[in-house]
Amino acid sequence: MYILFGSLFFGFTTGLSLIVATGSQNAFVLRQGTRKEHVLITALVCSLSDAILITAGASGMGALVERAPLLLVFARVGGFIFLLSYAIFAFRRAVKPEALKVSAIQGRTAKISVIGTVLALTWLNPHVYIDTVLLLGSIATSQAEGAAYFAVGAIVASFVWFFALAYAARFLAPFFAKPKAWQVLDVLVGLLMILFATTLILPIITG
Repeated sequence: MYILFGSLFFGFTTGLSLIVATGSQNAFVLRQGTRKEHVLITALVCSLSDAILITAGASGMGALVERAPLLLVFARVGGFIFLLSYAIFAFRRAVKPEALKVSAIQGRTAKISVIGTVLALTWLNPHVYIDTVLLLGSIATSQAEGAAYFAVGAIVASFVWFFALAYAARFLAPFFAKPKAWQVLDVLVGLLMILFATTLILPIITG
């Protein structure tokens, strides 16, 4: 039971910390929500894309670890380095925060155009493969028997974030237009990353 809820919570918070960041994908979702254009399909495509990537990362890394248990150690070390690096980048963004500018994104309002834009912003972004596949995959692997629960938690975080952002956009747009809001958010993300990095590396240090 502890593994179930612990891994679910770890996956949810880690996934949420990685998803919640200033970027073109979030800006597009915010734009669609603000203009009330194809809000459901926009959030759904983003969430399903993340679900596929997270599942691929978790299942692929898990299969490798089953054949080579030593990879679990490398997964923990790799996850530690990734999380620590992400914390540093989050703190750097907090020093020079940027506003989420909805007006800067252009595009037609046709549904097929919206779907194509979302797919491009998701699958053509190299960072998604580092964050979602490699990072979340390696951390899921480090959870051993809790890997599946971790992946589920990360997937739930993706659905919660994108649907919340899309449908609450009318109220969030003025808030996220302020650099100060992203500054506070990035500091929180950085602190969470350090906390999670510590939990990953402790078993190796104390083992």
